[in-house]
Amino acid sequence: MTEYGYFLAAEEHGPAELVEQARMAEQAGFSHLWISDHYHPWNDAQGQSSFVWTVIGALAQATSLPVQTAVTCPTIRMHPAIVAQAAATSSVLLEGRFRLGVGSGEALNEHVLGDRWPPAPIRLEMLEEAVTVMRQLFEGRRVTHHGKHYTVENARLYTVPEEPVPIDIAAFGSTAAALAGRVGDGFITMTPDAELVARFRRGSGAGGNSKMASGGLKVAYGPDPDEALGTAHRLWPTEGLPGELLSTLTTPGQFEQAAELVTPERMAGKVVCGDDADAHVGALSAYAEAGFDTVYVNQIGPDQRGFFDFYRTKVLPQVAG
Repeated sequence: MTEYGYFLAAEEHGPAELVEQARMAEQAGFSHLWISDHYHPWNDAQGQSSFVWTVIGALAQATSLPVQTAVTCPTIRMHPAIVAQAAATSSVLLEGRFRLGVGSGEALNEHVLGDRWPPAPIRLEMLEEAVTVMRQLFEGRRVTHHGKHYTVENARLYTVPEEPVPIDIAAFGSTAAALAGRVGDGFITMTPDAELVARFRRGSGAGGNSKMASGGLKVAYGPDPDEALGTAHRLWPTEGLPGELLSTLTTPGQFEQAAELVTPERMAGKVVCGDDADAHVGALSAYAEAGFDTVYVNQIGPDQRGFFDFYRTKVLPQVAG
């Protein structure tokens, strides 16, 4: 049975707001939390980008819900050995209710130290090696690793959870979905794509059906659909940009330039706007029908309390059995 979680957008809200949203999400009936991991927001209108690991520590004290990063890039800006330590500590604080979502990243966040931004096949190769390193460290033993991309010498995590942290891999194409099936404990994407889910499960072999497929989407709840669409278009026009562009632009300013090509009409086709409960239910149900185990929804804009009331009374009762 599909479960429904809330997606905390660290690009749009400050850390205290994110913690309060997590509390409201639990009260509204959501069963899981995602939180984004960015160095920059996508544009200046969003205006935030807090350090995700600090916020996760606060979430561990504020809510009893499971938490997952969606997603962390453990390859360039942060070495996988450091990500492993952060993830293990987060899992201890959350008493095992933490999953590490990882992906091959975007130049927007990963170029900030001046490192070369490699092409997609190399990024996936780096990601696979990073997952190998982190899995070894999660076991709590001393690790020495001399690989193609990473070196670890005599590293050991002393603070580790009772069970290794599950690692889910983000995928937006068939190659990454196959990688998620081969080396991940689960799969993450942002479209209700049944073929990607199937590709992930085929790549997982006999155990594919036991692995978790998670999907995410954005909505803009509000009593005035036109106003809600305007808010979505102002804050998240990146929802209307093609995927490869999302991974290659390097600054919020460049995304703002590209977003000039995204019309409100295009946004309307990407994001459910307004207070039509059937439209929201339909958007969530598309993921359930595509075979996702968990669906995470994010509310665009400042009316968070109105959104949570709406979903608690009008939407979640229709989709959560």
